[in-house]
Amino acid sequence: MPRMTRFLQTNGPWSQLVAYKNIVLKPLQDNEAQNLGHLKVTPFLVPHRDEYSETVGYRIVGPNHSAIFIPDINKWHEWKTDIAQLVKTVDYALLDGGFFADGELPGRDMSLIPHPFVTQTMETLKHLSREDRNKVWFIHLNHTNPLLNPDSPESRKVKSEGFNIAIEGSRFGL
Repeated sequence: MPRMTRFLQTNGPWSQLVAYKNIVLKPLQDNEAQNLGHLKVTPFLVPHRDEYSETVGYRIVGPNHSAIFIPDINKWHEWKTDIAQLVKTVDYALLDGGFFADGELPGRDMSLIPHPFVTQTMETLKHLSREDRNKVWFIHLNHTNPLLNPDSPESRKVKSEGFNIAIEGSRFGL
């Protein structure tokens, strides 16, 4: 993305990697698809801690299936896009599941942490059909997130409501 390109070009140690051509930057633009062989990948801007660069999610379209990948985002209501409608348009929705619920970080005001809680995402998407809720996979779990324990009551609740929790090594055929 443009701001990330500038950041990498003008801040060490990355600028040295660019100057010595150890890395080659490939420019991306919001909502412009990139063809990568059998995949088409489209970055889209999402609101989230943009101090140094843009934050993006991706729509990934393969020959048979499609996905959205949003590992970092502020609360859903801060985004102009309707996440429920977006989920309906893909086969897989890999969504920011950083924290399960308020209170997960003792001594911290979690309202200041710019991630939707899993409970908030489930509430936002509860009106979707079970088939559409089953497309959702929570990813990017913080080390404090009880969803890391597949036997936790929180994990059972997520699954009972038709959502999924990605684990290391999860694969999604496109």
